[in-house]
Amino acid sequence: MNSAARRIGRTLALVLPVVLVLSGTLAVTRVPWASPTSESQMLTASSGTATSHQPQNRAPQDVLRDQLLAELQEKDPGTALTHLQEATTKRPSLAKHCASIARALGRAAVQKYGVAHRAQAFSRPVCDTSFASGVAAAQ
Repeated sequence: MNSAARRIGRTLALVLPVVLVLSGTLAVTRVPWASPTSESQMLTASSGTATSHQPQNRAPQDVLRDQLLAELQEKDPGTALTHLQEATTKRPSLAKHCASIARALGRAAVQKYGVAHRAQAFSRPVCDTSFASGVAAAQ
């Protein structure tokens, strides 16, 4: 009994890695990017033929500003300011743009609510109270 189990174990130890390697190789050769036919076409990053709906080469602070302005319209300025603070904590390179983004949020809050005192109620000490200066500038 012991020798039969040992023989089965040795057989599996030799056969199993071969089966796994072959199945992995076959799986990779069947993906579309590995196909040598004309149906599969690779596009390099330097190719100028790609079309995109998003403008190319947008700065991270512009993307963040647009996301936060959309969030301000959907929810409230407090949520947008919280996410601004989280984004600048996660990516310190955005910290130098925090004040301008917060001012833009302040102006957008006044546009959303129509009155400065309602927008000012969401003010937080994010980016040296730039949100409050944006609210004041929009009056």
